[in-house]
Amino acid sequence: MISIKNVLCNQSVKKHSFALKSFGFRFLFIFFTLTVTSLIVTPVHAIFHVYAPSDPILRTSYAIDDNEQKFGNIPKALRFDCHPEDGASQLSCTNRGCCWNPIDDDNDSENMYRLDAPFCYYPEDWPGYEFINSTIKGNDFSGFLIRKVKSFYNDDIPVIKMETTTLSDSILRVKINDPQSPRYEPPWPVKSNWETSRVKDSSPKYIFQTDSSRPGFAIKRAADNNTIFDAIGKGGFIFSERFLQISSLLPSHNIYGLGEHRTKLKLNTNWNSFTMFNKDQPPTEQANLYGSHPFYIVIEDSGDCHGVLFLNSNAMDIILQPAPAITFRTIGGILDFYFFMGPTPADVLRQYAEIVGKPFFPPYWSLGFHLCQLGYGSVSRTREVWNRTRNAGIPFDTQWNDIDYMENRNDFTYDKKNFKDLPQFVDEIHSMGMHYIPMIDAGVAVAEKAGTYLPYDEGLRDDVFVKDAETNQPFTGKVWNPIATVWPDFTHPNSTAYYFRMLKSMHDMFAFDGLWIDMNEPSNFLNGKVNGCTYNKLDYPQYVPHVVDRLLATKTLCMNAKHHLGSHYNLHNTYGTGQAIAANLAMRKIRSKRPFIISRSTWEGAGHYAGHWTGDIYSSWHDLRMSIPEVLSYSLYQVPMVGADICGFDGNASVSLCNRWVQLGAFYPFARNHNSDDTIVQDPVAMGDLVVESAKKALMIRYRFLPYLYTLFFKAHKFGDTVARPLFVEFTNDRNTYSIDKQFLWGRSLMIIPVLEENEVEVTAYIPPGPWYDFYSKAFTFSKGENFTLKAPLDTIPLMIRGGSILPGQTPNVTTTLSRKNKFELLVALDGNGFASGELYWDDGDSLDSFEKQQFRWLNFTVKDQKLTSRKVEKGGLSQDMILGRVSVMGISRKVHRVFLNDNSSIPFMYNKRRLYLNVRGLHVDLKRNFTLSWAFEE
Repeated sequence: MISIKNVLCNQSVKKHSFALKSFGFRFLFIFFTLTVTSLIVTPVHAIFHVYAPSDPILRTSYAIDDNEQKFGNIPKALRFDCHPEDGASQLSCTNRGCCWNPIDDDNDSENMYRLDAPFCYYPEDWPGYEFINSTIKGNDFSGFLIRKVKSFYNDDIPVIKMETTTLSDSILRVKINDPQSPRYEPPWPVKSNWETSRVKDSSPKYIFQTDSSRPGFAIKRAADNNTIFDAIGKGGFIFSERFLQISSLLPSHNIYGLGEHRTKLKLNTNWNSFTMFNKDQPPTEQANLYGSHPFYIVIEDSGDCHGVLFLNSNAMDIILQPAPAITFRTIGGILDFYFFMGPTPADVLRQYAEIVGKPFFPPYWSLGFHLCQLGYGSVSRTREVWNRTRNAGIPFDTQWNDIDYMENRNDFTYDKKNFKDLPQFVDEIHSMGMHYIPMIDAGVAVAEKAGTYLPYDEGLRDDVFVKDAETNQPFTGKVWNPIATVWPDFTHPNSTAYYFRMLKSMHDMFAFDGLWIDMNEPSNFLNGKVNGCTYNKLDYPQYVPHVVDRLLATKTLCMNAKHHLGSHYNLHNTYGTGQAIAANLAMRKIRSKRPFIISRSTWEGAGHYAGHWTGDIYSSWHDLRMSIPEVLSYSLYQVPMVGADICGFDGNASVSLCNRWVQLGAFYPFARNHNSDDTIVQDPVAMGDLVVESAKKALMIRYRFLPYLYTLFFKAHKFGDTVARPLFVEFTNDRNTYSIDKQFLWGRSLMIIPVLEENEVEVTAYIPPGPWYDFYSKAFTFSKGENFTLKAPLDTIPLMIRGGSILPGQTPNVTTTLSRKNKFELLVALDGNGFASGELYWDDGDSLDSFEKQQFRWLNFTVKDQKLTSRKVEKGGLSQDMILGRVSVMGISRKVHRVFLNDNSSIPFMYNKRRLYLNVRGLHVDLKRNFTLSWAFEE
């Protein structure tokens, strides 16, 4: 890391007094009041001394002489941008009290999209705020800061308060706010349980530090005193009405998160910008997309990990620079940080889940294969594709319809002409043990005849629509509806009951099983209203983050539109999550079963209510490759139910592309084939025999291991564990895994290695240290942490099983309903010491609160000393049969002579000496009882 000691800017700067002048007596009054009301014990003479208008502290300026001065040089990597708006000049820069030093473009060809070191940057210790008093109570800190200089931005807050809250020994909250005037804070995730979960007498794993003469704070790891966040005096600390900024040094370049963006999994710290403002934007590089997740995780040089959540839902830019350092720059709300001390990635994510909420537990059927297309156009066409997919023998569970099923593309309706038989078709789907999901857009149609469209009429009656700031009437824009659209306000207290009634009325027409909520950024085909948004401080703030088109209201609502809890300016990024919450609660009540919701727009905590698909991706090899880091990133945000449209949404997929994509898509946690209405048809059967065979082969493997996948989702729901898992989460001590995003894990045991290049029939993969087994051949490989070239015939995706694992499975069938009736199996992969372990969680797959009602079976399996044993992890009861029919063991190097069940007489088995593989079939073991399976070697 570059040393920053005694480094100042190197540019001549004119004198700027920055004296607060007439504000001095106002500050004196404010802080006298604050001191009394906050019970901060500070001598009165000290308060007067600090705040006297003539005190030098109020007259401080960074350049105090009229004569030009030269300062030490600040390295480029440490230059924090003082002029993030376009059009910086030497005059505009020095007028901000900052340093000006144009830098020649070095034409770095490695990253054509990168920013560069700023021309205008803050001098060291730019004097924004200074502490005037503070107090420490137990592990918690509280302090007030006074503004020393005026920033460039309007309405600086003269007095701010910093306070910490110890939520556990590993979770610290640092909140910076205006103590005199309440400011917006996001309504979600729900915070009611945070205080009750606090550990009062904890020994924190962190050290919180401040500097009385400089703003900001630092966090250190208590175990080794390493600094993980250093924002003391860095990069222009600003807290104004609509511009808040804080910068920090980072302990390493190994940083992940900050979504939703199209990037590699490991983020580039070479002047990289991430704009967060939910937008209907097909995934492309350097663009703000459908979701906002200002959370990151860092692997420190020591191998320890920590995470940081910036809980602010306003539009923002987050900048990474090569110091390494980070800048948060938002245009509203407060500075609200949560630090998660790990020390492992899994620990960080579990701690993060305590704040944003653990993921919802999906119904078992939702883990199957899903199929959809925009533009089926009729029930008969939908049925045709449904039937041909089934007839091809492709494992398949859920049929979807896009908006073309609606009447006039209006929510909560169906087309009585082209989809007149939809209710009967849904019943037919159900009769086959399958499920059906329709799309619901966020907006509601306006222009239907009064009394003919209840969603609008009742929304008006309940006053639940977002309002126009000028007219106080429902804000009107345009989406898919024929004439105009309004949007439910999901912060309104009447909205939950309203949404339940609308969905219930639709469910009474045809009994759908889940919901697909779309266009909920919210998207609008207008830039605000027909004539645009009026000129106001919210739609045209002084600073606009680098959103696509540089206009906040592009393809969405005006920022001054009014919700029950505030302006759209504040609530925009939370809108889709509000809809997901309303939909989740409604579906729980309507079906009395687990809800299954897939949402395009997401915000912190969305995974507690819904899954996500990655939107309108293109049918290209590049999009195929980039789908992996997108899925893995969402697993970090506690949204494990995530996937990309298999074969792509826009554009025409080639057979070779779709063939490899269906293989990868079979291992997305959410596996759905879906494409647009202006492309070729891309369901597997339409793409031909090669794609059909690949789909059958890969999906049969998926269905075989659904018990393992279901167990992973259970552990995500209970603990906050990942499902689709980046390699670095499991192999944090192996630096070779830090940048890998072309292969991934299911849990800790199954590694998926897709072919991502056209015409390739082999793939080079990194195999982390330890024993591994090829899933198909059972061949054993011991890796020292190295690359291997694996064969990948056109119909095959390479898969590796990690030594030391036990994967529960089930004989697969073409639906989850049929598969669940089959016997279980255990696939054992021994490590070098003959040990292996694994888990199985099982319930009825659809009931609410199965775990809470103890209607489950949760088992742990262990192999040690040639003996497989099972035991209960937690007490639970389950009425349905759970029969183990097969056990397979890989890695037995000695010839097996006999196999025993429960230490009784020997049972039939097959041992392959060449493959070192034991196969025990024909079992009928009741998994609701403990058992042992052991084997003896030939003498």
